[in-house]
Amino acid sequence: MGTIPNSPEAIRKMVKKLGSEKTLKVCYEAGPTGYVLYWQLTQLGVACEVIAPTLVPVKAGDRVKTDRRDAEKLARCYRAGDLTAVWVPDAAHEALRDLVRAREAAKKDQTRARHRLGKMLLRQGRRCPIKTTAWTATYMDWARRQKFEQAAQQEAFLDYVNEVDHAGERIKRLDKALDNAIESAPASMRAVIEALQALRGVAKVTATTVVAELGSLSRFEHPSKLMGYSGAVPSEYTTGSRERKGAITKTGNAHLRRVLVEASWAYRRGPQLSGALRRRQEGLAPEIKEIAWKAQVRLCGRYRRLCAKGKPEPKAVTAVARELLGFIWAIGSRVEREHAPQKAA
Repeated sequence: MGTIPNSPEAIRKMVKKLGSEKTLKVCYEAGPTGYVLYWQLTQLGVACEVIAPTLVPVKAGDRVKTDRRDAEKLARCYRAGDLTAVWVPDAAHEALRDLVRAREAAKKDQTRARHRLGKMLLRQGRRCPIKTTAWTATYMDWARRQKFEQAAQQEAFLDYVNEVDHAGERIKRLDKALDNAIESAPASMRAVIEALQALRGVAKVTATTVVAELGSLSRFEHPSKLMGYSGAVPSEYTTGSRERKGAITKTGNAHLRRVLVEASWAYRRGPQLSGALRRRQEGLAPEIKEIAWKAQVRLCGRYRRLCAKGKPEPKAVTAVARELLGFIWAIGSRVEREHAPQKAA
């Protein structure tokens, strides 16, 4: 059909030219344009699916790639049922996802700003005389009092300090916005976020990231499906009697994997209920607390067994993160079933 502008009017004319909306089926690859085209087509009554680009079948000997050939290949594979559709978030999940990812970007910028300031102080041999943790209020008060003889160095130093302060204010503003977004979220989504915080290492930001990136946890039939979706499962090359497993596939959601691995470092220590964890579990159902305690016992034991076998700590933590998804699925799907609308008799 050629190339058309990505505008509602152009898409409406294209759909009208292709045929009836009831019989038409459309797919396109996920990309930086988001889901605007999906919503436009569904509003016109067209069945549309967004396809995962990394799971599109590719011929090993095919060395020619054009837009026309890609479109024809998508149409043939879609008709044959060889494509994998991605989950399309609704408006509430997409808004929460944008906010969570904005905070993640702010944390990365804060880390870079701190590194620049810290490395400059290190180059000049400036060390805090007071025994304190870096980037605390005491440390920053000491850093702001530093003076340099050269005017150029002083200007560079002040710029680094201002960037660190600006990044901290930015994160505070986004944290407040995140609290407001959770309070205004649908009741079922809010309940899942609160329930997931019963798990050790899963606080507000991690729980919100999991819900924003995964959506409905009960859409996965089994926790193994969720583990595969995350890309935290090992790759495999098995032929005949030879079985070979490698590193994790990393074909899933990178934001989800990051927060899971960060949370899994908490299971290096023995099972316990800290004060912060007790406060997060207040008001939750006993069944949720029981699942969270089972997760502590199992995942801590898993980590220690892997380390005893000589596995490096990062690999052991990644294995724990994969199993942590199973407990996340158990809690999330249970809460979603409780908040599911009752069917009329």
